[in-house]
Amino acid sequence: MSIVEDIMTSDPVTVNVDTQLTKVRSIFREGWLRSIPVLSKNHLEGMITRGDIMFLSSTKSNIEARVIMERPKVIATPEMAMEEIAKKLIKSDAVQAPVVKSTENMCLIGILSIGDIIKKLLNNGVKPHNPNINSILTKNVVKANYDDHISKVWSKMDETGFSGLPVLKKSKLIGMITRKDIIKSGHVRTGLDAVDRSIKVEKVMVTPPVVVTPETSIKDAAELMVQYDIGRLPVVENPVYIKKEPHRAREANIIGIVAREDILGSYLS
Repeated sequence: MSIVEDIMTSDPVTVNVDTQLTKVRSIFREGWLRSIPVLSKNHLEGMITRGDIMFLSSTKSNIEARVIMERPKVIATPEMAMEEIAKKLIKSDAVQAPVVKSTENMCLIGILSIGDIIKKLLNNGVKPHNPNINSILTKNVVKANYDDHISKVWSKMDETGFSGLPVLKKSKLIGMITRKDIIKSGHVRTGLDAVDRSIKVEKVMVTPPVVVTPETSIKDAAELMVQYDIGRLPVVENPVYIKKEPHRAREANIIGIVAREDILGSYLS
């Protein structure tokens, strides 16, 4: 049985409690981080996520990290079993957990993500309990339109908690837009109090999107998530694939979506 220490990322990117949020935002823009631990003398004080930064209004950009950080939903220790922390992450709707020395010693030593756990399960040759995507997909999909304003996508992400939305044009899936895409684009700088309504989804979305079909195996979907470092996969019918990238579709009919948590859940007993 694997334990947290075997799969965690040591020496993660961190910020201090007094780090200015303009700096924190810059770190998110430059990297692929989903969350950043906030420390005081290497002692874990809280976490800041992409969502926290994305919905931060411009009038609050010069405050310190301690003001918007939140207590981690899940905290791991090195000796915890991988399955135990996996279940806690799913139950708490968290994608990452900071790893501290012990429950008594909050010195940060690493960070662990659902993606890390899925990768380890794949490397260990563990078989999922469900055969294919059709058994775990969510059919009621929250979507964005290619000509929606970014402000509308912000609102949908804020209301639903989803980190990414499929993008449609004439009822066909043509892309995905995520918090990462919006933050990296720089459009988030203005915040919700001063939205540039000329910015539309098509300027920020990733296209063509990586897709799966109902018949795709759980294992293959898990491998795609690890390969492309993505948290949500559109489930489609009649995809028109890109020849050079056979997992990406120029257009398709979307019938559902599968999240990283769904994939992980199918491996747990």
